Parts: sequence; structure tokens; C-alpha cells
Amino acid sequence: MIMHAALDIFRALGDPTRLRIIHLLRAMELAVGEIAQVVGQSQPRVSRHVRILAEAGLVERRKEGNWVFLRLGKDRSVVPFLTLFDRLEPSESEALWQAADIARLTAVRADRARAAESYFAEHAEEWDAIRSLHIAEADVEAAMVALLGREPIGHLLDIGTGTGRMIELFGGDADQVTALDRSPDMLRLARAKLPQDAGDKYALLLGDFLDLPLEQGSADTVVMHQVLHYAQAPELVIAQAARVAAANGRVLIADFAAHEREELRLRDQHARLGFSDEQMSGWFAQAGLALERVETLPGQELTVVLWLGRRQSANVLPIEGRISA
Repeated sequence: MIMHAALDIFRALGDPTRLRIIHLLRAMELAVGEIAQVVGQSQPRVSRHVRILAEAGLVERRKEGNWVFLRLGKDRSVVPFLTLFDRLEPSESEALWQAADIARLTAVRADRARAAESYFAEHAEEWDAIRSLHIAEADVEAAMVALLGREPIGHLLDIGTGTGRMIELFGGDADQVTALDRSPDMLRLARAKLPQDAGDKYALLLGDFLDLPLEQGSADTVVMHQVLHYAQAPELVIAQAARVAAANGRVLIADFAAHEREELRLRDQHARLGFSDEQMSGWFAQAGLALERVETLPGQELTVVLWLGRRQSANVLPIEGRISA
């Protein structure tokens, strides 16, 4: 049985295009169409390669709406082969095509980012209203305050501040506030909401959630409100949030539960159609966060979920049960 599985894996890896796909998936989770764009082949042809890799357990497929996303397989029989793949030194020609593929992948990422930034710039003034169409923001905000109000806020980091609503909500109770966004238009709106006596308590920074411009362990409370569904690699964003969280610091994510509203991807540039508790729990654990509370707020069309984690320390609290409102 072990020999049969090994033969399947070796056969699956015995093709240059499939090796290129494995190399790309080491960088990030990708949709089939994006891989086709990078490797310069038709989507049906790439799908055939993906099927062979999936049958061997080398990749896992995840359907999300009309898109199929791929990531490296995690089965115990596959991991040693992927480890070996990581240790092999590419030849000069192989190194060249690997670099070319990564360059094209960077272009794909840049296209996504430009589309999202264009959307933000176009709809900056309407953003709070767009959010309110999904679920009553007052209910979400009340739940967030209830979760975070149990302890001092300390240094607050608001990732993807948008129009600055989280600054309004928690800034008054914080000792220091850092708000980050990649859109200058959003930061302009957020700055308009700062109190007149803000002084140097508030720092509004232009930056990306994949490269937070903060030192490790410098934030006591990290908030991401309706931000994570714009991330192509949510696990990396959560890892960044955990990196900057202080020992015993808290990370609160408010976002949609998994759904099938494909128009949000097409119309509103959502990279992810919500998240499952299983996904979030795994990403929190990988980042060194203990998931303490999960609260769900059902709406007529979409459900908002609050995931509260704490940076692992000697005094980590166990996860509490789900709370439904």
C-alpha cells in the first residue's frame, strides 16, 4: 500500500508543469485560473494536471463559489516528498523558470491589489453604507465592545481601518492607536474622524496587512473588521497580526461566515467568500493564538462571526463555546 502511494506520487511529479504548480503553491494558495495565467497554459490543461496531483494527494482542492482554490497536500504520506522537494537544489535552467513563474505570480497579485484599490478609491465615501447593507453594524459593534471591554485596550492596532470606525469605537479607551490601510482615500476619511485633541496618540499609516510596520509584540489589542475577506492568503495576515501582538495580547477578527454570494467577489472584490470556524481555528493555532471566543451574528442574507484569540503565553485560557445572538 505504501509502495503504491509512493509510485503515484512519483508519477504525478514526473512532469515539468506539475512541478511548476507545486512550486507556485509553495508560495500561496491559488485558483486554477490563476495558475493557468502564470504557467501560460489553458485552464482545461491545467485542470488535468491538478487532477493528477490531487489524486496523488500532493494538492488539495477547495471549492469556493465558482472558483476552485488549491493548496499543498498535508497527508502524512505526502509530506516527506514535499520536504524533499524543498531540499533539492534547482539547476540553472530550473532556477530561471522558477524565478519567471514567481515574477508572473507577483503580477497576478498586483492585478488583484490594483482591482481592490480601485474599488476602494471609487467607493471610499460609500464604504460605511455598503457594510451596513450586509448586517446591522450596530449589533456587530456592540458584540465587539462586549468582547473587548472586559480588559484594557492598551495599544490598539486597527488593520484595514477603512473610514476609521474602529478608531471611533475603541480609540477613546486605548492608550495608543495605530491604524493601517493601503488606501490613501480611506486614511483621509479616517483622519477626519480623529478627535480634535488627538495629539500623538493616533498614528495612521499607509501599509499592507501582509507586512505590518510594527515591531514584534508591540500591540495589546489587534482588530480586523470586515478586512480578512480581501486577503488572498488569510493565514499570512493572521500570522502578521499574531507577530505584532504582545504576550497575552488579543486579536479580534469580525468577518463573514462562509457563504456562496459570488457577486461579492465579482462586484465588491472579495477574495474570499467568508470563513469557516475550522479554517479560522487552524490559522489561529498556526499563528500561536489561542482561540477563546467565537460569536455568531446571523443576518437575513449573510452572517457575521467574531473570532477572538489571545497570543499564546503561560496563562492561555481555554476556548469557550460558541455564542449565537
